[in-house]
Amino acid sequence: MKIVMFGHKRVPSREGGVEIVVEQLSSRMVQLGHDVTCCNRAGHHVSGAAFDGEACNSHRGIRLKTVPTLDKKGLAAVSSSLFAAIYAAFSDAEVVHIHAEGPALMSWLPRLFGKRVVVTIHGLDWQRSKWKGGFAAKYIRLGEKAAVRFAHRIIVLSRNVQQYFLDTYGRETVYIPNGVELPEPAGTEEIAALGLQKEGYILFLGRLVPEKCPDLLIRAYRKADTGKKLVIAGGVSDSDDYAQQLRALAEGNPDILLPGFVQGRLLAELYSNAYLYVLPSDMEGMPLSLLEAMSYGNCCLVSDIPECAGVVGDCGLTFRTGDEEDLIRKLTQLCDDPAAAAAYRIAARNRVSCAYSWDDVTEKTLELYQ
Repeated sequence: MKIVMFGHKRVPSREGGVEIVVEQLSSRMVQLGHDVTCCNRAGHHVSGAAFDGEACNSHRGIRLKTVPTLDKKGLAAVSSSLFAAIYAAFSDAEVVHIHAEGPALMSWLPRLFGKRVVVTIHGLDWQRSKWKGGFAAKYIRLGEKAAVRFAHRIIVLSRNVQQYFLDTYGRETVYIPNGVELPEPAGTEEIAALGLQKEGYILFLGRLVPEKCPDLLIRAYRKADTGKKLVIAGGVSDSDDYAQQLRALAEGNPDILLPGFVQGRLLAELYSNAYLYVLPSDMEGMPLSLLEAMSYGNCCLVSDIPECAGVVGDCGLTFRTGDEEDLIRKLTQLCDDPAAAAAYRIAARNRVSCAYSWDDVTEKTLELYQ
């Protein structure tokens, strides 16, 4: 099949979970003989120009098409989605796969030109704190409604969101969760330069945005007696003011590290050597960082929202969402019981190896296209 994907920022890139999903799906589809084009935004990496990759026309067999983009806050996603939809509409693609609610507002255009349209809802983005109450939230909500009206099929990543579409719109959707690869554990060469050692720190890794609640983790950590350092790693996403708040919360405690956006070897080492991975989000789609943490064999402590609790199952611990005292208790409990943490590590890796395979995700997605 000839397939066009858009809605992501850039491939290859780790600017967010959507980019990882698009690359993993597209590369596997290419291996199976399909022709896939990904429409990349122009402009800089969301965490700054220092993280820009080399410009290229292909990656792992995927065709890369850079579309015109107004590289300004609030306009980049809208403009790139419009031009990607125009490209897809006039291409020879049989299937156009749109990722995320905002870009789905353009789903009518490829459908008008006879394309089969699939939309993946990566989360109810209009609920995110950075968009609430403004024009962006209204725009994203319109994208959601456009997906309901114009997409031939809608993919969701959680049962919770599947029920939302059924209750709100009476629209049936297809549940296909994300996948993950099982990596080889990395050493400690780069984290040693940060003053870290194996199992000597608690890790949060994700975008520094309010709905992921790293501020809650910092406050709980400062009150808990863990005997570990705390690493809050991740880039910003239109959330510079919030990142400044996090730095202010961490100020004065040398055991709290904020290394910013991480990738490559350092990312692998941080995952490989953490004592505990914590994701305190109050809203998620399906957190790829949690799947990655489990794939590296991390002991995971997450908020009890369905999107997090459903991933860890009984292979990790949960705390009551937003409850600082409960988070303190669970942090202390796991840090005081290394044997329990070790057991959770083994269980977590086994769980994702069985339940979250990118090959299975790709197969189910191609079946949907057919």
